[in-house]
Amino acid sequence: MGTNKRVVQKRNDGLFEVRKPGAQRPSAVADTQAAAVVRARQILGNSGGGEMQVRALNGTIRQQDTIRPGSDPRSSRG
Repeated sequence: MGTNKRVVQKRNDGLFEVRKPGAQRPSAVADTQAAAVVRARQILGNSGGGEMQVRALNGTIRQQDTIRPGSDPRSSRG
């Protein structure tokens, strides 16, 4: 099974999208890059964690981060 991954990048219309590699449509669209990064973190956290990449305008990777699962059962005391 492949890594759960989302890429934040600018679209031709000036908006920013959160896209899973190989997907036809974006997972989310936002007005700002910061809002798209927040949404990518939420999507990855809710789907069990994964890798987030933020791309610069020229397509290079500007930032990469590993997101932990949103509801990790091992984080509780017990």
